[in-house]
Amino acid sequence: MIAIIDYGMGNLRSVQRGFAQAGYQAEIVQRPEQIAAAAAVVLPGVGAFADAMDNLKSSGMVDAIYGALQAHKPFLGICLGQQLLFESSEEFGSTKGLGIFPGTVKRFPAGSLKVPHMGWNQVEIKSESPLLEGISQGDAFYFVHSYYVEPKEEQLTLCLTEYGIKFSSVVGRDNVFGIQFHPEKSSNLGIRILENFGKLVKA
Repeated sequence: MIAIIDYGMGNLRSVQRGFAQAGYQAEIVQRPEQIAAAAAVVLPGVGAFADAMDNLKSSGMVDAIYGALQAHKPFLGICLGQQLLFESSEEFGSTKGLGIFPGTVKRFPAGSLKVPHMGWNQVEIKSESPLLEGISQGDAFYFVHSYYVEPKEEQLTLCLTEYGIKFSSVVGRDNVFGIQFHPEKSSNLGIRILENFGKLVKA
């Protein structure tokens, strides 16, 4: 079973339906023990970084997440869920994240482009990954975000996307991945990403 963490910060049903389209069962869970029983974990999210961390802590999910990672379960962070994988965010000051990947979360610089970055945009593949099987250079996905991740280690970046600057739109190492776009809103290619994650679970 793929567990989708419900901590009050995400469009969970859409993610669940996306996995169903990809041919995989995913359940929305609210208790840490459900994470322990799952084969893989998905951390979705929309909204403020600090609120998300507070909710994860108060629900007991932080320790459950670390436990899943120590057990080498496939793990996928989506949108805000990707940002939470990093050490800190500059949103509303500075807030500590889960610290799974080294790096920070930054706001898009002020300029001629609108913030949030909203709509379809392309990915530039920087490194091969099983998560990206069937995805090609220039394929487009649906984004909605005002902040982006800036990894400290270049090899964490699997894809870049350009919006005024080039930012890491897909990151990953070993069994842990993060994607800034919304796969559940990204038509067939987004479903392919979820299918690829499901294949990692089966493997």
